[in-house]
Amino acid sequence: MKTDIETVVSPCVTRPRAVLEVLGAFLVLGLTSFGGPVAHIGYFRREFVERRRWLDDEHFVDLVGLCQFLPGPASSQVGFSIGLLRAGWLGGIAAWCGFTLPSVLLLLVFAIVAPHVGGPVGDGVLHGLKLVAVAVVAQAVWDMARRLCPDTRRAGIALTAMAVLALAATPFAQLIVIVLGAGLGYLLLRSADRKTPASPLAPHRFQVSRTAGGVALVLFCAMLAGLPVLHQITGDRTVAIFDGFYRAGALVFGGGHVVLPLLQAQTVATGWVTTNDFLAGYGAAQAVPGPLFTFAAFLGWLSGGPAHPWLGAALATAGIFLPGLLLVIAALPHWQALRARAPAAAVLAGVNAAVVGILASALYSPVWTSAVHSPADFAVAAIACVLLTRWKAPPLAVVALCAMAGATGLV
Repeated sequence: MKTDIETVVSPCVTRPRAVLEVLGAFLVLGLTSFGGPVAHIGYFRREFVERRRWLDDEHFVDLVGLCQFLPGPASSQVGFSIGLLRAGWLGGIAAWCGFTLPSVLLLLVFAIVAPHVGGPVGDGVLHGLKLVAVAVVAQAVWDMARRLCPDTRRAGIALTAMAVLALAATPFAQLIVIVLGAGLGYLLLRSADRKTPASPLAPHRFQVSRTAGGVALVLFCAMLAGLPVLHQITGDRTVAIFDGFYRAGALVFGGGHVVLPLLQAQTVATGWVTTNDFLAGYGAAQAVPGPLFTFAAFLGWLSGGPAHPWLGAALATAGIFLPGLLLVIAALPHWQALRARAPAAAVLAGVNAAVVGILASALYSPVWTSAVHSPADFAVAAIACVLLTRWKAPPLAVVALCAMAGATGLV
């Protein structure tokens, strides 16, 4: 007999209702998930592990660990994988569209009406939304630490991860921590008496064959190597836009703010976007929900010039997200096979503990340090955390309350 989790996450490829269910769930998140990639992981966990029970904590954190290994936007890769898990290929596409397109459209609206936005009310709303992220991430760290670091060895791995992140000044710090967690897990947890050993995923759960994974990897490499050549041959600006944003998405580890230097090099240094416009768009990207990588839509709009702004936005958005999605498709079949082997359980347990350390570190910086500046800020964040954890309030209601607190000047 299947467990509740196994029943819930069984493939639903042939049911259109499942695809619409995925689209609806991620569309709500795409409209309410403020706070950056770390907060998005917290939102995903609350929605798909706690509330909908589409997967359990170990499967969820394993996915997070896998996506942290890969270049690209980790939260978008995790969301795509969850949609793929729930409803097959159409579910993955629906998850990406629901989570990504709302912020793309909002940033394009900002690109059009930029001269008329801003002011103290807008800044206050943004500040209130950052406090929501504090509550969401704090809840995720607490719950995941209880489940995934129940003993001193795994707690030690999480603390080691936090220490490394505090000391390492490199954009590859998260990748280093994941690798370190895997190594420590292999060394320390192979003989540990684990109460909740990792259970292997059911065969073909992600509906991704090794052939499909191989095709995705070939496409990733072909575009990474071929687009610069095509640009040199054609000299076409649209090819240059797609190439520049594709390379930014393919070469950045850690996602989120780490991509900004690459985007600046591709747009400001080339003269497509002015420094002032770049900074204004970055501020707007902080004020909208969804992945920070949608900042590319704003930059693509400006890079396309007066003649092709919509085309530039579409090419930039597709270019920056595509490599990360191709890589996660390429990795999933092999990840399933690896996870099904008993010796991999210790490695995955170490990765899980390292992910807890990553989230705990990010709870302090940038989430806490960018949001909590006064006793009033702390009070609002604490109230939001209690509303989410103890009263099980809807996230949208908590978002609205914190935004109102910011708009009215309470924080």
